[in-house]
Formats: sequence, C-alpha cells, structure tokens
Amino acid sequence: MKKMLNKANLYWLLFCVGGYALLMGLMSAGIIDAVNQTVIQTIIVNIILAISLNLIIGITGQFSLGHAGFMCVGAYSAGVMLKQIGGLNGFFIGILIGMVINAVLALIVAIPTLRLKGDYLAIATLGFGEIIRIIVLNMDITNGAAGLVLPRVVDFTILFVFMVVALLIVVNFTRSAAGRACISIREDEIASEAMGINTTKYKVIAFVIGALIASWAGALYAGNFYVINPGMFTYSKSIDILVIVVFGGMGSMTGSVISAVVLGFINSFLQSFSNMRMIIYGLALVMIMVFRPSGLLGTREFKFSSLFKRFTKKKEASQ
Repeated sequence: MKKMLNKANLYWLLFCVGGYALLMGLMSAGIIDAVNQTVIQTIIVNIILAISLNLIIGITGQFSLGHAGFMCVGAYSAGVMLKQIGGLNGFFIGILIGMVINAVLALIVAIPTLRLKGDYLAIATLGFGEIIRIIVLNMDITNGAAGLVLPRVVDFTILFVFMVVALLIVVNFTRSAAGRACISIREDEIASEAMGINTTKYKVIAFVIGALIASWAGALYAGNFYVINPGMFTYSKSIDILVIVVFGGMGSMTGSVISAVVLGFINSFLQSFSNMRMIIYGLALVMIMVFRPSGLLGTREFKFSSLFKRFTKKKEASQ
C-alpha cells in the first residue's frame, strides 16, 4: 500500500482527476455530443482490455489470444446478475462472480498452457476463448445466441474510475519485484530460471491478473451498452485487443492508452466510409507498423519525473 502512495502515483491521480473534470465539463457543455460520448466509453473499455493483455504479452512475453473469453465471462456474469437482481448491486455482485470464475479459469488454463511458447501458446489460448464462447452460446441462463438485453447502470464516472484503478494496479505491478521478474522472463526465460526465478509462478500470476482486469472490461461493457451476445466475443475481438497492444508498443502501458484512443477515433471517423473502412484501417495499420515496427512508444513509458528534469534543465540553461 505504501508503494502505491508515492509521488509518481499522486501526479498521475491529479492528472486523471484533471482529465475527468475536463471531459465532464465538455460533455455537460454539449461540446462532446452523444455519439462521441459513446466513442469515448468504448475507448475506455478498450484501454482496460489493452493494458490487461499488455501485462501478459508485453511484460511477461506470453502470446495469448484468449482474452475475449475472459471478457465474455465478465460480461455475462454482470449481465445475468443485472437480470436477476438489477441495479448497481446486481452489477457489482456480477463483477465479483466474474472475477472468481475468471480466476479459476485462468489457473486451469495457465498452469498447463504457459509451458508452451510462441504459436503453440497462441493456439491453445485461442481454443480456450472459443470454448468459453460456445459454452455461453449453449446455456439457457445466457439466452443462447440471442444474448441479453440489459439496463444501463454504468455511467462515465464508473468507467473512468475502473480505468484508473486498472492502470494503477498494472503499472505498480510492473514496478514491483514480481513485475521485474516477469520482465526478466520476457527477456530470457532460461537465464531467469538459472537465476532462481520461479518462471511458472510469475507467468501464472501475470496471467491471472490480466484475466481479472479483462473481466472488469466485460462487465463494464455489459453495464453500459445494453446488449451482449456471444458473437461479440469471438477470436476477432482478441485480435482487435492485440492490435491495440502491438500498435502502442508491447510493454508500454502509456502506448496502450494512446493506441486505444487513436484507433478508437480512427474507427469512428471511418464509419462514414463503410464500404472502404476496413481497407483504409488495414492500410493505415500496415503503414504505421512499417515505419514504427516497435509500436508508437516501444517499451517506453511517459514519466512526470522525466518531464520535470527536462523543464529544470531548460530553466538552468536559460539562466
């Protein structure tokens, strides 16, 4: 707890509060209309998904394509509870149930599959995501292929708070001893084992944390966008999240946030060109990855300390 209450986190919290106040002011003034509000809400959900996947892929180096499955569990846990109980009580109970289910599923998947590497791990986790979707598709309580029509109980404030909490958890984890162990596994797993690091333990921890945060994203999506159905959680959803992570830079949480924002608004802008949307979107991604193969930020993070150092140096130079 003391490690989380440091100067860097305080600056980031102040920055987030300022960003929240600015966005709320623009919404209240009507400058951000209803359409753009929906775009921003989608971006926030994608940010939560991207940083949770980046923890698995970018920090620990495990290539997972099953993230849509964890999101699906979180969405339907919240959706079913909203149907049974209703209101925010049902929503938060649904989040807790989704987290418990996802923790168990993540452990079941992680322990055997994280011994695999590269393409084999990707195929195994992709299969897991499809198994979850098919199970949900054939359950009576989830209403099968028709999905669930839900009341909207999540507002912008709840979305924003969950995003900030998710960022704090992931960023502070990466800076902890466990996070540094995960980074060493990403760089060289054999050398990490030789240094006495329990690689399986730390890979499982990162995988479970990523799954739990993905569960939040699914629940927030269910509580905000009225309708959920199994078709929303196919492997293509996992690919969409992966694109955000790769585009921003694997290992950079700042990059994932910027990438989610940029791609979210590009997608919104291209809605006007429905026939050519995917072609233009694909070409834009190809061009960006040709000129920036490591993503927008690579593994770099924005730090207020670096900003203050530059400002101090400029001030000293001017004197």
